[in-house]
Amino acid sequence: MYDMYRENILDHGGNPRNRGILDPADIDYEANNPLCGDRLRLTLRLDEDNRIAEIGWDGEGCAISQAAASMLGEEILGKTLDEVRQIGKQDVFDMLGIPLSMNRVKCALLSLKVLTVALYGLGEWHKHEAEDEE
Repeated sequence: MYDMYRENILDHGGNPRNRGILDPADIDYEANNPLCGDRLRLTLRLDEDNRIAEIGWDGEGCAISQAAASMLGEEILGKTLDEVRQIGKQDVFDMLGIPLSMNRVKCALLSLKVLTVALYGLGEWHKHEAEDEE
C-alpha cells in the first residue's frame, strides 16, 4: 500500500501541480523551514465568493515538502476560505499516506504552515491550528 503513496509523492515531487507564482495575487506569503532549508511561496486568487480560484506556488526543498505543496494545492482549489481553514495536519499526513520520521514532519507541514499564516489575517483563524504547525 505504501508503494502507491510513494509513487504519488514521486509524481507530485517530479511533476508538481500549480507550480508558478500568480501576479497579481490576492494572497501571497512565503516561509521556510530553517532546520532543513525548505522554502515555499504560496500565491492565491479568490473569486467573488471567497473560493480559491487559482493557486500558484514555488519553492525549493525535499520531495516530501514539494509533493505536499502540490497535493495541498490540488486539495484547496475551488474551496472557500472557511473550508480551507478546516484542513489540518492530519489531512496532509493522509494525503502523503506514508509514515514520516520526525525530521520529515516539518517538511510535510511547511505548505500547511504557509497556507495557515497566509490566511490568518483574512478572518478569524483558529489560533491553536497555527501554533500546532510550528
